[in-house]
Amino acid sequence: MDNQSLTEKLDQIVEALNRLSPAPVAVADFSGAEAFVWQAGRGQFQNVEKVNRIDMELLHGIDRMRDTLVDNTTRFAQDLPANNALLWGARGMGKSSLVKAVHGVVNAQTEGKLKLIEIHREDIESLPDLMTLLRAAPGYRFIVFCDDLSFDAQDTSYKSLKAALEGGIEGRPENMIFYATSNRRHLLPRDMMENERSTAINPSEAVQEKVSLSDRFGLWLGFHNCSQAEFLEMVRAYAVHFSLDVSDEQLRAEAVEWSATRGARSGRVAWQYIQDLAGRLGVRTDG
Repeated sequence: MDNQSLTEKLDQIVEALNRLSPAPVAVADFSGAEAFVWQAGRGQFQNVEKVNRIDMELLHGIDRMRDTLVDNTTRFAQDLPANNALLWGARGMGKSSLVKAVHGVVNAQTEGKLKLIEIHREDIESLPDLMTLLRAAPGYRFIVFCDDLSFDAQDTSYKSLKAALEGGIEGRPENMIFYATSNRRHLLPRDMMENERSTAINPSEAVQEKVSLSDRFGLWLGFHNCSQAEFLEMVRAYAVHFSLDVSDEQLRAEAVEWSATRGARSGRVAWQYIQDLAGRLGVRTDG
């Protein structure tokens, strides 16, 4: 074999080895923003220029959950042990608003060290890839946040979440914690769990496989529908915060009617009423 043929063979071997060897993990730049959206298809993080959040002082009726999540997040930001958290329960009671508000408060205390990463429900299977990138950025702490997380029948992506949070050889990166909101305590519909129980050879083991997903969250924070008194407290707090010129009698009467027409009392309904009232009064609420 002449020298040219030998060189060509060696080049082919080098190319084959390069294809087999994993590519080095690119270090993402997290210095440009306090929050990001994970783009699973591109394997990149999109900067969020301004986080859509409500001031912590405006979140009423959820004091215990607020204090618990603040304490857990503060410990995590200080490099101390902390738990993944599942915020579950009634719609519109401030679950996602609380996560974003807590991040804002704790991040300010850590001078920008704590980053918020949103992952969409449909991208849960890419969570291991996201974790690999976060593991390569030890200078920061990360809250990975999934809003409205739940799984339906025939959906097996929950197994990726289980493995990513606790299982596997590497486990969860020490600089990452996972927060999720859901309307379901166990993240799976009851009829799906009952179907597993009725058709399995060993019903208890089949259901345990799915219920154990919630066990990956050390904190379970339950949010329940508020009373009328709590609802009116939320409305008054918003009115004071935005300096809305309205009498307490008018505020109460309109707020009660507003909630009645929607068939619900929640923080979201209170905010929607305040948006309507502020618009009629010519007051901006986006400042």
